[in-house]
Amino acid sequence: MIHLPALPGIRAIEEEMIALRRHIHAHPELSFEEFATADLVAGKLQEWGYQVHRGLGGTGVVGLLKNGQGDKTIGLRADMDALPIIEQTGLEYSSRHEGVMHACGHDGHTAILLAAAKHLAATREFDGSLVLIFQPAEEGDGGAQRMLDDGLFELFPCDAVFALHNMPGLPVGKLGFLAGPFMASTDTVTIRVDGVGGHGAMPHKTVDPLLAGAAIVMALQSIVSRNVNPLDTAVVTVGAFHAGLAPNVIADHAELQLSVRALKPQVRDELIVRITELAEAQATSFCARATVTVDEAQRFPPLINHAQSTDFARQVAVDWLGEEGLISDMQPLTGSEDFAVMLERCPGCYLLIGNGDGEGGCMVHNPGYDFNDDCLATGASYWVRLVESFLS
Repeated sequence: MIHLPALPGIRAIEEEMIALRRHIHAHPELSFEEFATADLVAGKLQEWGYQVHRGLGGTGVVGLLKNGQGDKTIGLRADMDALPIIEQTGLEYSSRHEGVMHACGHDGHTAILLAAAKHLAATREFDGSLVLIFQPAEEGDGGAQRMLDDGLFELFPCDAVFALHNMPGLPVGKLGFLAGPFMASTDTVTIRVDGVGGHGAMPHKTVDPLLAGAAIVMALQSIVSRNVNPLDTAVVTVGAFHAGLAPNVIADHAELQLSVRALKPQVRDELIVRITELAEAQATSFCARATVTVDEAQRFPPLINHAQSTDFARQVAVDWLGEEGLISDMQPLTGSEDFAVMLERCPGCYLLIGNGDGEGGCMVHNPGYDFNDDCLATGASYWVRLVESFLS
C-alpha cells in the first residue's frame, strides 16, 4: 500500500475504513435499492453521535452534526449506488450479488465520507453545522433530484455543498479542481422511425425504416462538426439501433437511442433542436416518419462549479498539500453527474481525486475496475480539512 498524505487521526482508522469499503463493494445495490448500504451508513453515523434523517430520495441518508455557536453550514455528499455489471476483478471481496457491481467507486466515496465523519465527530474542531448527504441513485436515475424534491435543502440549508469522485488515469491521491463548467449535461434521446414493413424480396412494396434510420445515424454525425461552435464541447452518440428480427423481413419500424452531452446549456438546447430537425427530414426523404423523444427522467444539466467555492476548496488543498498535490491542468469532462442539480440550488464545488493507473485502474463502468484504497485516507483527510477551514 502507498502511504499518501493523510491526517494522523484518519491514518489511525484507515484499515477499518478500507475494510468497510470492501464490505460495501462485496454487497453492491442498484439505484433506489441501497437498503443495506443505507442501514450501514445510518448505523455508523448514529454510533458517532450524528442526528440521522432517512428517507430522502427513498434510500438517502443525511447526518447532521452541530458544534459550537457558528451559524454556517457545510454539506458533503457521497453516492451509494452500484451498476448492473457482472464483476470480473477476481478480488476476494468482489461482488456477492450476481450482475451488480460497484464499478464506479461509490463504495470508495461512501467510505471516504464515513472516515471523515468519524474523525470529525471525535475531534469536533469546527464551529457550525456539518451536513453529510449519502445519496442514492446517482447512476442516471436522478437520486439527487429526488432528494431535492423531498426537501433536502429546506430541511438542511447549506451555505455550500461539496462532492468528490475518483478518476482512473489521474495520479493517485492528487486532487483536481476547475471552476465553471466541469462535467457535461446528459440527455437520453430516442428516435422512432416508422415505415411500412414487408417481404425482404420485394423492398419496392415497403418503406424501409432501417434504411432511413441508417441515414439518420450518418446525418447525426454532422451536428457536432457543422452546427456546434468548434470552441464548444458536444457529443452525439448513437448507442443502440434496433430494427427487425429476420433477414427476409423488412420491419415496420426502427429505433435509435442516443446519448447527448454538452458543457453549456445553450449548446445542449441547440443539439436537441438539430437532432429533431435532421431526424425528421431524413426520415421524410425516405418516405418514412421519425418521432423524437427526450427522456425527461434522464436529463441532467451541466455541472457548473461556483467560482468562489471552487477557489476556496482548491486553496484548502494547496495549504495542506502544496501545488504538487494538485492536478495542474484540470480539464472539463464529458461524463455527467447529477450532483449538478444540487449545485443549481446551492453554491459549491465538485472535485476529483486520482485513482491511479495500476491494477484495477481501468476506467469506471468497466467490469475490471476497482476503487484504489490508497487514496481513501487522503480523500477523507481532505474532507476534514475542508470542513475545519469552512467552519473555522
